[in-house]
Amino acid sequence: MNKKLSVLIIGCGRVSAKHIKAINKHKDKLYLVGLVDTNESFAKKTLNDYTDKEYSSKVSIYSDYQKAVLEKKPDIVAITVPSGLHYQIAEFCLNNNCNLLLEKPMAMSSSECKKLYELSEKMHCKIAMGHIYRYFPLVGLLKDDLKNGKFGKILYGTISVRWGHSQDYYNSSAWRGTWKSDGGALMNQSIHAIDLLIWLMSDESVSVQAMLAKRLLEIEAEDLGLAVIKLKSGALASIEGTTATPEDDKQASFNIYCEKGHVALGLNKGKPWLDITNENGKKVNGHYILEQVKKYGVSSILSATNPHTAIYGNLANSIYNNESPIADGISGYTSVDTLLGIYKSARDGKRVNLPLEEDFNSMDMQGFIFDD
Repeated sequence: MNKKLSVLIIGCGRVSAKHIKAINKHKDKLYLVGLVDTNESFAKKTLNDYTDKEYSSKVSIYSDYQKAVLEKKPDIVAITVPSGLHYQIAEFCLNNNCNLLLEKPMAMSSSECKKLYELSEKMHCKIAMGHIYRYFPLVGLLKDDLKNGKFGKILYGTISVRWGHSQDYYNSSAWRGTWKSDGGALMNQSIHAIDLLIWLMSDESVSVQAMLAKRLLEIEAEDLGLAVIKLKSGALASIEGTTATPEDDKQASFNIYCEKGHVALGLNKGKPWLDITNENGKKVNGHYILEQVKKYGVSSILSATNPHTAIYGNLANSIYNNESPIADGISGYTSVDTLLGIYKSARDGKRVNLPLEEDFNSMDMQGFIFDD
């Protein structure tokens, strides 16, 4: 039997609850050893809200992440702090032989992402990115069939991420919506959707042309972005991402148009949906649902309610079997490189080749003038 893996969570913001719940779903593989937050009382409250008294008594609370890592020597560190802090914390953890679960985006510059990936390889540590869409039910089956030619030649793909947030959401934390620590609707709310689309298409970004706008929200970065990505195969991918839509009507949709069919899936107000047709125009949703249940069990269909459960399970198995996680370190690097290419294209007003030839940082967008 494999030993249970210890987990330390750094950052006790909104998403940390999903991490604690996911760890509790894998008690045969994982156990929580500590929570880190600059506000220790907030960390204690987070722990007490999502664990029982007996469980919480075994978990340490820290305000200093370096002290926590050195004292606990965790097998896995989950980094859930503002994006602008990812690099320095991840680098320290990797240098101390910790595997990582790193929320998106990986970091705020292309060079930092590349360094983290290369460091993880050097230290023989795993990085699992919080690209949640890769872990949704049916996605793996669809990727295999798309790659194996069941739908024929892939023509193009589209994503639309309408993930509305109120001004109060951005005002609640000073770092939200800033170029330094967060980025806008594309970097924060859309990056894992861009990752999923290109991954499903088994392709690579080679160039991008984009435009950004601020239409509603008083933030430093964009609340709307549109882009067209040219892929290595010759296919195109269109990207729409916004946080300027109604907060109570969050939705994300993915479409892949092929020679012999059409794959569409997404989320609407938290509920997943799919619409898969073959070359005769016949819906084949049921086939994929049955295949998913047959291969992974009924419980796998429910993983959409908290994809972090699937991320933790996959990361644990990746450590045990020395395999790459489904969303690994290289996916963290390439998705940020593509996203920063979008930003650079919008800033410079021209098409940008990918991967980026020179380092680009989200801070390079400071001073960008949005057209009224």
